[in-house]
Amino acid sequence: MRIDIITVLPELLKSPFEASILKRAIDKGLVEIQLHNLRDYATGNYKQVDDYQFGGGAGMVLMIAPIDKCISQLKKERAYDEIIYLTPDGETLNQGMANQLSLHQNLILLCGHYKGVDQRVRDTIITKEISIGDYVLSGGELAAAVLADSVIRLLPGVLNDETSALTDTFQDNLLAPPVYTRPSEYMGMKVPEVLLTGNTKKIEEWRENEALVRTKKNRPDIL
Repeated sequence: MRIDIITVLPELLKSPFEASILKRAIDKGLVEIQLHNLRDYATGNYKQVDDYQFGGGAGMVLMIAPIDKCISQLKKERAYDEIIYLTPDGETLNQGMANQLSLHQNLILLCGHYKGVDQRVRDTIITKEISIGDYVLSGGELAAAVLADSVIRLLPGVLNDETSALTDTFQDNLLAPPVYTRPSEYMGMKVPEVLLTGNTKKIEEWRENEALVRTKKNRPDIL
């Protein structure tokens, strides 16, 4: 998979891909991440990428020209499955969406900034708009990192145990059950006895029941 991320602040996106699981995925050649500084596609001495909005109002708007120039250049080099704009008013990211995106080969992520992007970008260039929650960030960079992480970890070979992702919260529309590790007893607090029995069937039944109980308590809306 290849993910191209367009941003006015590429420095914000370097560290998430330089450690842990994402770094290993890149080192293994399972995913390629390319950061594109939008200012490289701007003109003039000041490499301007934003301007005041027509009609007045607070906040600057990212201009269509440098965005179109950047994406047009990328599309000349390869076909993209989705061109995604990270925005608070997009479709809310969920596990099902991450699963679907992980099946693609090439993605472009456009990070919004300031007051957002010229609407013509959204109308004519973007194929999918995604939000990571009902709140506003300073820009789309952190949202792009979240989206990329949620997708990359699902790629075959990224996780040491590929079955781990299949038991994550939301994969079966339930929250994940409680998990425990050694020691089996700590300051009087004991691990549930069933987990120590080695009886796979009983353990799976316990986990399924606990997942259902936790979901009913914390997220009944997803049942």
